[in-house]
Amino acid sequence: MMSKIVRTITNILYSSILIFGFYIIMHGHLTPGGGFQGGAVVASGIALVLIAYGYDTIKDWIKKSNLSILESIGGLAFIGVAFLGIGTTFFYNFLANSGTLFGNPTVIGINPGDLNTAGVLPLMSWAVGLKVLAGLGSIVLLMAYGIKKGDEK
Repeated sequence: MMSKIVRTITNILYSSILIFGFYIIMHGHLTPGGGFQGGAVVASGIALVLIAYGYDTIKDWIKKSNLSILESIGGLAFIGVAFLGIGTTFFYNFLANSGTLFGNPTVIGINPGDLNTAGVLPLMSWAVGLKVLAGLGSIVLLMAYGIKKGDEK
């Protein structure tokens, strides 16, 4: 376990890292980034907490089974949204210009930054983000577990 200073800074930064990661996921269709990049940022927050508090503390806070369930939900959501457009074609953007959630008509030219103009892209970005943050979070936890077991020998 690290010093109190490192843990305090981690407590302050962790929420900002989560917010920034979810911001990148949500705005992936408007700016560089998206589900993978945002998920990697959130997983780096998990790695930061792991370094600050140590494996013994984190294994009680973050369960690998919960990360596995989250990763499965992300994968199923991605495939589910892809299949929803199957009446036309696989991955069809059925929400685009529909007037519903994420279906506002897009303007000709540069998008002024409206979040609800991308159709199914934000939904797929969230699905990928969940899958990546859970997958990378699991990898980080398993690597810490391996290091812990190696130190015990």
